[in-house]
Amino acid sequence: MLVDYPSLRRLLRRQARGADGAPSGHTRNAVCLLLVDRDETEAVLIQKADTNGYHWRDHVALPGGRIEPADASPQEAALRELHEELGIPRGDVEVVGCLGHFQTRTSKHDLEVIVARWTGRSALQVDPREIARVFEVPLRQLADLHVQAGFRSRPEPELGEALVYALPDAEIWGVTARILHCFLEECGEHLHGST
Repeated sequence: MLVDYPSLRRLLRRQARGADGAPSGHTRNAVCLLLVDRDETEAVLIQKADTNGYHWRDHVALPGGRIEPADASPQEAALRELHEELGIPRGDVEVVGCLGHFQTRTSKHDLEVIVARWTGRSALQVDPREIARVFEVPLRQLADLHVQAGFRSRPEPELGEALVYALPDAEIWGVTARILHCFLEECGEHLHGST
């Protein structure tokens, strides 16, 4: 499964979720739904370090973080965080568009999701104190899990805590699962094209 990037770009321009921005009182963050084309398109995910007292401990997430005052835009914040967390330079990333805003349920964080395509050329450089591992999951595998678990065509709020993508060696839950659910539901038809 390879993504049809021109169609995905057009779709994201039309349908960004929560385009009005972060709700009042929420910390503004930008994360990158990073795609890379290998034999097929894969999503790049991180697993946070197993650090005592860390709120996101062991959580499977998208690379990203807080939007700083010096960041010109959420997109710039996501690209800065991508470089800081994974060592991927901006020149190796093409921004496809914005998926929209997603809020965490247990803390007041708003995540603006930037969809981007990585060339795959740069070597990853991670700080093991922050990130335990980086791994790639084929979109085909996520789409199959989406259908097998009965998530397809069901609204995310209806699924609640059942919205978990169980991989062989990790579980994707929480806001990351909600982001992937939205991406697969709203953009799924554009995941079967070719580059």
